[in-house]
Amino acid sequence: MIRHVKTGGSRKRSAQAGTTLIETMIAIAIILICAGGVLGLAALAVSTTENQGHLVARTTEYSQDKMEQLLALAYCDAISDTTQMPSVASGGTGLAGCPNPPTNPATGTGTGGSSDPSNPVTGYVDYLDSTGTPVAGAGGNAPASWAYIRVWQISAGPGGVSKMKQITVTTRVLNQVGIRGELPNSTVTVLKSYPF
Repeated sequence: MIRHVKTGGSRKRSAQAGTTLIETMIAIAIILICAGGVLGLAALAVSTTENQGHLVARTTEYSQDKMEQLLALAYCDAISDTTQMPSVASGGTGLAGCPNPPTNPATGTGTGGSSDPSNPVTGYVDYLDSTGTPVAGAGGNAPASWAYIRVWQISAGPGGVSKMKQITVTTRVLNQVGIRGELPNSTVTVLKSYPF
């Protein structure tokens, strides 16, 4: 025997069977609003990575390069031109000479320069292009193509300790990416003792 099951007549479509164009547009609008928030965060992440990752790393590297050049000079050097890389044997300020006996006090003051990139001192500043290559300016002025400024200061050792100098090198970038605020920079400081 064959049974017939009655299904209740014609099938009616449920009101939830599909989506309308309005529902689809609302869903797309919600997705775009969420994506807009994430894109703003992504832009901030990119600028922070460029400024604090890449540019600060480069300023640190350039400060270390200058520090190595300065540490290679004799303690009482008062004439090497350190604004050039590598140093030239004359025509510059060297390590500002020696202020005290047993060395010749007439060779310099033992101090000089500035570690503030906003206030560079002639003979204690140089400029680099975007690849880190030194570029020269006319008459000690900043060249048009500079991307980094590097300044250094020679000062007496901490606490006025004789036969010791403190060397400070600061490198700052000309421009940063995106956000405003303090320009990325790095400062390296070491002590150099006599007679080294």
